[in-house]
Amino acid sequence: MTRTAPDATPDTAPDAAPDATPAVKLPPEPFADWDWEDPEGLEARTDAFTDDLARCTSIELVRPETPRTHQEFQELGVTGIEFAAFRTRHPQGLGTDLVGLHTATGATRPGPVYRIDGSSLYTSLDITEPLPFADHSVDWVYAEHLIEHVPLATAVHWLAEVRRVLRPGGLLRLTTPDLAAYVTGYLDDREQFFRRHRRRLRTMRVGPPMPERRAFMLNQIFYHFGHRWIYDEAELRYVLDRAGYGGFAVTRREFQTGARPDVAALDTAFRKDESIYLEAVAPDAGPTASGGPH
Repeated sequence: MTRTAPDATPDTAPDAAPDATPAVKLPPEPFADWDWEDPEGLEARTDAFTDDLARCTSIELVRPETPRTHQEFQELGVTGIEFAAFRTRHPQGLGTDLVGLHTATGATRPGPVYRIDGSSLYTSLDITEPLPFADHSVDWVYAEHLIEHVPLATAVHWLAEVRRVLRPGGLLRLTTPDLAAYVTGYLDDREQFFRRHRRRLRTMRVGPPMPERRAFMLNQIFYHFGHRWIYDEAELRYVLDRAGYGGFAVTRREFQTGARPDVAALDTAFRKDESIYLEAVAPDAGPTASGGPH
């Protein structure tokens, strides 16, 4: 009997070629082509991640066009709008984003209101355009980590539109990465903030471990994730002032704490270590000439 293995012995498996067993296909190395130091090269990965988030199970048409007036919002059971949200967790919220949602067989389009996966209401909006709502039509607006993704002038335009559609006494709650936290983290020799931030992204499986250089950690908040302008409290107050919020009560808040607990509850925990929370409350209309509420 001829053996293919020259070192085979009588108690080895007979006539078995060493390459006869099918090779085990190893899974691809996670993040093998991920380069933290190439922000532009990561844009395709970010787009793919967003596309995955935009995938849903069901899309149901609820209304052929967006509501305009406060009454139309009430008829829809909506009190406010959450921007940059495919699926708002607010039971009376309307989620919106520039990117549409899709199933295996269909997709949303700009204009209508949809119910996503049997629960959340959603419509597509472009914040560089005027909002399709009447003046004083909603009670609250929430935006978590949106404003840093657009240029400063676009942020001012959008904030002015939000001011226009808020009702008297209405609330805007903004959250965004806090530049002051990053600068303080850079100056901290113990790097406590940066260590927490790297650990959070690793837990979320957002890429391989980040470089542990302080300069990189400061740079990435400016140049990664499609960011265009980074804010501290003073800068947020500046854009609000430019957008006409002079008569609003502007208050810095903490995580999930604010004038409306139902809106503050939309803050997500995995972002709280780096976020600043700011609320702007519109002035009340005050009593009418007859003394009753307006």
